[in-house]
Amino acid sequence: MDDAVARVEAALRELGIASTPMVFDRSTSTAEEAAVAVGCELGQIVKTLVFVADGRYVLVLAAGDRRVDPASLARLLGMPRKRLRMATPAEVLAATGFEVGGVPPVGHRQRFDVIVDESLARFATVWAAAGAPNAVFAVEPGELVRAARGQWAAIAQER
Repeated sequence: MDDAVARVEAALRELGIASTPMVFDRSTSTAEEAAVAVGCELGQIVKTLVFVADGRYVLVLAAGDRRVDPASLARLLGMPRKRLRMATPAEVLAATGFEVGGVPPVGHRQRFDVIVDESLARFATVWAAAGAPNAVFAVEPGELVRAARGQWAAIAQER
């Protein structure tokens, strides 16, 4: 097992989440690829996105069939839209310790503000990246929010 996946598995255990990462022989780095690999609806895939908001990192978790609305996120964070941007792949790796395509909602190098789009609440189970671009884990949305120390918000729209 990849070191990053093992780190996520350890974080899940520490957080009391009874889920074991599933590692596939194919990519799960996009929501579409992950949904096919798992055999679930696109919306059940958790996209973990990293934004830079006034120089600090914010983690956003959204359903695979939704698009994060940066203006809504900026409003929620109480800042002008122009002071919010997506993190670069290098920034994501430096901040989280994980590469884009495998960024999990837990097990990071540092704590982040975490915003979870309400659209994930419509499912009993969702699937999130587990530290590598071919690994995911299952979790209930409420447990996801608790484990990630996130807050629910309406920040995404249908694609």
